Amino acid sequence: MSPAALPPMTTRYTWRDFVQMALFTLLVKPFLTFCIGLRVRGAEHLPRTDPFLLIANHSSHLDTLALLSLFPLSRLRHIHPVAAADYFERNKVVSLITRTACNILPIARRDITTDNDPIPRMIACLQAGKSLILFPEGTRGSGAEMGPFRSGVARVLEHVPHVPVVPAYLVNMGRSLPKGEYIPVPFFCEVRLGVPQQVQGNRHEVMQALEGAVRQLAGESSA
Repeated sequence: MSPAALPPMTTRYTWRDFVQMALFTLLVKPFLTFCIGLRVRGAEHLPRTDPFLLIANHSSHLDTLALLSLFPLSRLRHIHPVAAADYFERNKVVSLITRTACNILPIARRDITTDNDPIPRMIACLQAGKSLILFPEGTRGSGAEMGPFRSGVARVLEHVPHVPVVPAYLVNMGRSLPKGEYIPVPFFCEVRLGVPQQVQGNRHEVMQALEGAVRQLAGESSA
């Protein structure tokens, strides 16, 4: 299934927007608050305007919901988590759920061609004034140790160097809903946000700086 084009920026709300806001109000935010006791540190670092890139470690399907929950409902429609099309668009039902609930930007992970190259899609999204949530490890890990970052973020920033990158580190998400599990268990979780970055240099230098910013948050102890 080839990824569909994103809707253009508009001031008008669609039925998907209203459904997404209702889901976050009635289900997602109450679950994150009362079932996993989600705490947020550094919320003052979240940009108040679009576009921006929010990057984080990845160990659970809860990661995306937790990061989206940080924003006012009115901003959700302009924020797109980057997600694997082969997984989240594997059939029409899953595609409808993930596009409606999370407003994903589906990208190809395999058999990359000029037609499905994810980098131009991400660049176009940011240039259109929308924001992205990206997990630079490229896949969910065990949660015990963060994997190395892939170069996609640096490739995107070569074309939109003005876009701020907000580092984030997610704590204990992989314990509440580990990879391969489908029923979350109560576990205190935390989102740590760092100062927005505007990194210059070659791809290697950019990736080193951004990965270092996330790892620095990982080393901070909870207050």
